[in-house]
Amino acid sequence: MQIAMVGLGRMGANMVRRLLGDGHACVVYDLDAQARDALVQAGATGAASLEELVARLAPPRVLWLMLPAAAIDAALASIAPLLAPGDTIVDGGNTHYRDDLRRAAGLTERGLHFVDVGTSGGVHGLGSGYCLMVGGDPGVVHRLEPLFASLAPPFGSVARGPQRSGEPVGAERGFLHCGPCGAGHFVKMVHNGIEYGLMAAYAEGFNLLRSAGTVTGKPVADAETAPNAHADAPRYAFDLAEIAELWRRGSVVRSWLLDLTADALRTEPDLASLRGHVADSGEGRWMLQAAIDDGVPAPVLATALFGRFASRDADDFANRVLSAMRREFGGHLERAAASEG
Repeated sequence: MQIAMVGLGRMGANMVRRLLGDGHACVVYDLDAQARDALVQAGATGAASLEELVARLAPPRVLWLMLPAAAIDAALASIAPLLAPGDTIVDGGNTHYRDDLRRAAGLTERGLHFVDVGTSGGVHGLGSGYCLMVGGDPGVVHRLEPLFASLAPPFGSVARGPQRSGEPVGAERGFLHCGPCGAGHFVKMVHNGIEYGLMAAYAEGFNLLRSAGTVTGKPVADAETAPNAHADAPRYAFDLAEIAELWRRGSVVRSWLLDLTADALRTEPDLASLRGHVADSGEGRWMLQAAIDDGVPAPVLATALFGRFASRDADDFANRVLSAMRREFGGHLERAAASEG
């Protein structure tokens, strides 16, 4: 099947390579000429402009966008006038589902189809495949299934559920038509919110294991320091990489995220090269707004998102206000951090 890919970053480029490997004809475009040239060397057809990209496609055309959410409107404004009724635009990035509805309505007026695909798999998707959460018109989605099947993990890469038999159907194929326009990105939004929570739980757990080896020394007896009720408790110098490796085997908390954590700790046990500045790409915020709109409690996922904000020192002034209040009402002075003494 022929497809155009617009946006050849970490995800888009690897998706093209996976499609090429399964026999699809790919036409590629990116502002970065080196990114285009690398895929031309891999067998894709390069285009130096959007006009050239569209001209190289046979109708009905399929253009897949792998762009930041903030760049989608500008891209559609440039691409849509070049297309003809019956052509399809796929947004495979991390986009707010409400924006999908607005964009689909505008494209429908031109006779164009719009499909939203929440895409998960990261930099490992080239080899392992991508989990695809799809929203759009059933007929259009069905026509694109050869592309989804090539991008998705092969059947058998995950143990089959006990109640399933026969030919793989639905989500077993590694992609799922979740519903009408916006449904794919809604599911991906919740997926990423869950991801935040899982990552936060692992991070807090390993932080506690690491602190168990901290030497506290003589207890401090002053009004500024809470006493340790178990100051005589033994301290444990845990090997975090080995514990992560252990939990990968039979534990109920085993997961791919734990696999990646074990690799990271084995490579760099103290993670000294990292600042702990954790970004969020938007889905966690959108998910919490959806939870608020629907009155659905999501306290764990909210805490995980706010933890990311805190990692970027967004709580620095709030902490200063806390210190100021303690100083004013009780004369409490800040103690120097342990690393300063």
